[in-house]
Amino acid sequence: SVLLSSNTNPGNCTVTICHSKTKNIKEFCLQADIIVAALGKPEFVTADMVKEGTVVIDVGITRVEDPTKKSGFKLKGDVAFDTVAPKCSWITPVPGGVGPMTIAALMKNTYKSCMQKN
Repeated sequence: SVLLSSNTNPGNCTVTICHSKTKNIKEFCLQADIIVAALGKPEFVTADMVKEGTVVIDVGITRVEDPTKKSGFKLKGDVAFDTVAPKCSWITPVPGGVGPMTIAALMKNTYKSCMQKN
């Protein structure tokens, strides 16, 4: 959010941070050009919360019981992908979305922290 809200290019965006208990969260989401969902609540963001052409980045990942799967569960994101995707100009799936970038960033930060201490 710091990069997006800075008065630079890229940036110069108005950033609004909400959480699952934010009053009128639907209204905030409907004004957004970009939604980054990271709540840890499967399928929290629904189609009625997203305007046409929005970019949706789903960071959330939750194991949900699914007796039809051999493992007994499936992974769900914080966005109801099947109903939200048709409204989006771009959307990340779960699984198969931003997870590898999250892991890469964690590894980079772990390495940097180790180098600073040694």
